[in-house]
Amino acid sequence: MTDPMKPVQTGVDLYMEGNVVKKIGRNLEVNAQRVIDCSSCTVVPGFVNTHHHFYQTLTRNLKAVQNAKLFDWLVYLYEIWKNIDAKAVSVSSTLAMGELLKTGCTTTTDHHYLYPQGFEGDLMGLQFEAADRLGMRFSPTRGSMSKSRKDGGLPPDSVVQTETQILEDSERCIRMYHDPSPFSMHKIVLAPCSPFSVTKECMTESSALARRYGVRLHTHLCETQDEENDCLKMYGVRPLELMRQCNLIGPDVFYAHGIWFNDEELDILADTHSSIAHCPASNMRLGSGICRVTEMLAKGINVGIAVDGSASNDSSDMLGEMRLALLLQRVRYGSSAIDASQVFKMGCENGAAMLGYDKVGRLEEGWAADAAIFDMSGMQYAGS
Repeated sequence: MTDPMKPVQTGVDLYMEGNVVKKIGRNLEVNAQRVIDCSSCTVVPGFVNTHHHFYQTLTRNLKAVQNAKLFDWLVYLYEIWKNIDAKAVSVSSTLAMGELLKTGCTTTTDHHYLYPQGFEGDLMGLQFEAADRLGMRFSPTRGSMSKSRKDGGLPPDSVVQTETQILEDSERCIRMYHDPSPFSMHKIVLAPCSPFSVTKECMTESSALARRYGVRLHTHLCETQDEENDCLKMYGVRPLELMRQCNLIGPDVFYAHGIWFNDEELDILADTHSSIAHCPASNMRLGSGICRVTEMLAKGINVGIAVDGSASNDSSDMLGEMRLALLLQRVRYGSSAIDASQVFKMGCENGAAMLGYDKVGRLEEGWAADAAIFDMSGMQYAGS
């Protein structure tokens, strides 16, 4: 359960039919094809990861960038990532989703924005194949970059695309893969990478395309002060105002990180019902700052939890990420700032809503049958 107003249930049966929870109660009399004994386990809703970069699982813990800030970190790693091929996409997607599943995550997105020139095959299709093999609910973003170094951006020329290429393939992905049904296993999100890696026109046109098809929008925003300074220098406005000018704001939009919003901008997020994918481990690793999650929740802003890419996290441990989210807020706001039930809701129901799911993220009758089972007999749970 994720509703803090409802008590945790013990000693009950959970009956699932297809991909929907049908009944919850004691000693249910049903003819089940399969019975799983969870008497020594805790069963929770499957967690929902709201931001990732699967390809980064192949570049973890590199010595050269252990102490780098975001922009320097990106410039170094782009020289490796520019060589990504179909096998790397397939293997990294399988690895990242496998790790997520092992830590209780059943629904995830991925923000893939690298499209090297000469790449052969359907990159998005490779990711969906991996998700289907593992049985994961998958809502990836069709990421994009249109500004390379010659345009004042950070990536090399070989991994960016023209706006025409981006928009045409974005539409292809929506038409081919997006399923808007309530318990869909496949959704598509459009995701211009960041204010410093795509043009204003690309962000505006991507927003219009997403609204035309009714899909969600995503981007990195307010992750570092360098990003803020870059945006002020290039556009004369702060990042969130740029999003407003590009119509990349609203209840169908979720931003990764969201660390450097000011007080007025928090109110704008609340008024527009825009959401935040909180990435505590990555923010700590890169020294980017601490997201004001406690204040956001108090204002009614929807906040989910995300592991971010493994090059800035070193793992795809969703349960560990939720724990960090709890602890990091207490570093900033004190021990009573946030409790486990709030973080649990962020990691389940909030994240699902962010990705456009109405009845994913709770174990309740009529909701999706997405469950994570933790065997409590292990040493790590002794005494709890």
